[in-house]
Amino acid sequence: MSQPQKPVPKQPQKPVPKPRLYSGARKTSRATAAVTLGSGRIRINGTPLEIWEPELARLHMMAPVVVAGDVREKYDIAVSVSGGGFMSQADATAMAIARAYTDLSKGSEIRDKMQAYNKYLLSGDPRQSEPKKFGGPSARRKRQKSYR
Repeated sequence: MSQPQKPVPKQPQKPVPKPRLYSGARKTSRATAAVTLGSGRIRINGTPLEIWEPELARLHMMAPVVVAGDVREKYDIAVSVSGGGFMSQADATAMAIARAYTDLSKGSEIRDKMQAYNKYLLSGDPRQSEPKKFGGPSARRKRQKSYR
């Protein structure tokens, strides 16, 4: 006969820290960056930033990473972005990443560097597309019609 086995006591599990969320927006694009402790990887919609296409958008998204410098090595960032075109998505992503780095560094040095590099990285660009006007295909004003 075998003896009944004693239940193994469960080890208390270390709570997994929740990711900190930061947002960015430009025109109709919205980006949310989830930041966790890690080794410096950045993914946009599941794709590594280093292979993101088109190249112009990738360079625009890399700007806050280059300006931040050593802060990048401590954190992994996963960005989800949707809406708008590829450049407005790049602007929204860059804003979310810049806000994350400035908040995590808790110093005004990186904030000042970001402001000096591009004033819209932290505050956003207020420009929006102009609404379409009646009487034509575009947003531009139409030629005035004269009856006399």
